[in-house]
Amino acid sequence: MLTISSKNSNRRHVHERIRKKILGTPQRPRLNVYRSLNHIYVQLIDDVEGKTLVSANSAEGAKGERRTGGNLAAAKNVGKAIAERAKANGITQAVFDRGGYIYHGRVKALADAAREAGLQF
Repeated sequence: MLTISSKNSNRRHVHERIRKKILGTPQRPRLNVYRSLNHIYVQLIDDVEGKTLVSANSAEGAKGERRTGGNLAAAKNVGKAIAERAKANGITQAVFDRGGYIYHGRVKALADAAREAGLQF
């Protein structure tokens, strides 16, 4: 019998496989990406203590100011914001966790913007 699986369940399976291989430490936290239809969210996570050190997302700000976060421009802004916040907290290196998403489009734009702003991974 064939089982029907959704894109999200496949993504979660890939994400679990990735998470077995990478670990965030206080010196080199895990840069986790979550992408929804309307927004993109990113966190720097210390897996040793189980704490989120820094976070940024496209849904921040006053409701009238923010626009949709489901585009490349918003992803670039979030990547730049996470890198600036990481620098402010003394974090210069990270391990990139794409969250099971394909490294393409908004995920790639976010990663490139974070690299340009000075975060190394």
